[in-house]
Amino acid sequence: MGKLGILKEIWGFLKVRKKWWLLPIMLFLLLLSALIVFSAGSAVAPFIYTLF
Repeated sequence: MGKLGILKEIWGFLKVRKKWWLLPIMLFLLLLSALIVFSAGSAVAPFIYTLF
């Protein structure tokens, strides 16, 4: 199951507990981490790290 199982578990938690306000926060953190990972080896990296 791996990562797909984790996503199903998180979705089930959001659906059962009605914590829909957590979804935008989790999406933002996911996009931010993907931006950092994918730009780590590129020429854009010095500009991204100055934001933090």
